[in-house]
Amino acid sequence: MKRHYSNGKLLLTGEYLVLDGAKSLAIPTKFGQDLVVNKIKEPSLIWESYDELGNSWFEAEFRLSDLRIVSETFNSDNDKKQESLAKTLQKILQEAKVLNPNFLISDEGFRLKTNLTFPRNWGLGTSSTLINNIANWANVNAFELLNKSFGGSGYDIACAQNDTPILYQLVEKKPVVQSIDFQPAFSDQLYFVHLNVKQNSKTGIKKYKESTTEKSALIDRVSEITNEIVKCNSIVDFEKLLKEHEQLISCIIGNKPIQEIVFKDYFGQTKSLGAWGGDFILATGNENSPQYFKEKGFETVIPYNNMVL
Repeated sequence: MKRHYSNGKLLLTGEYLVLDGAKSLAIPTKFGQDLVVNKIKEPSLIWESYDELGNSWFEAEFRLSDLRIVSETFNSDNDKKQESLAKTLQKILQEAKVLNPNFLISDEGFRLKTNLTFPRNWGLGTSSTLINNIANWANVNAFELLNKSFGGSGYDIACAQNDTPILYQLVEKKPVVQSIDFQPAFSDQLYFVHLNVKQNSKTGIKKYKESTTEKSALIDRVSEITNEIVKCNSIVDFEKLLKEHEQLISCIIGNKPIQEIVFKDYFGQTKSLGAWGGDFILATGNENSPQYFKEKGFETVIPYNNMVL
């Protein structure tokens, strides 16, 4: 038996603009996903995926010789993309074989189990942790495998591989990752709030790419904000930087900041993370913050130090 594990991710700064070279701050989370590989005698690849409660939500069998889909089973009533899951997994495995032709060349088959430690709708990297785990198993470059399958900036792969906060930047389209010591003195005043929506990052990225706004100055300023946030020692200055960042991204994608839409009466500052419109937001606040958000209908409120690895 072999076990591979990858960390979940959150992008604190640089959403969207990270695709065009903005320096961004990303954090690996205490939540993640593993991949357990066992060999079997049958010439098959049997896949089983389990959620954070230990419930099976996806099963598939592939013929080992050519990865043809033999069967698939779904146990999620809410997954609108059920039909594409086995094909998506098939594509990832096929691309891994292209990168490493010796991958899956075996007289024995495989039984694989993935286990999430966070709810699938949280958006902490169900796909990126899967890609990184398969890359580790196949002994291929995870960033290359991402580019050939899902695409994206790759910051989530960097989080999967690192156990500390990172500065992430694409330089000439290649990932540059710097591990940093980011421990805000005011971390006990920070919360992550789930918006009860699983955001499709591809939709958000498509809208961003369709924007005709000149981005070069915005990329430079967001990179500066990232540097300033890393060095920030004041919660007041931190909130100002979050607010400015929200306004800059708002100008690009044409969406109002979440605070203007949902949290106008909130006493702290909120900031969308990743693709706007779902998943988690970052909120500054105090011991009254969890109650405020729960009264608004947002039950998942996680203190910063309970989320960050």
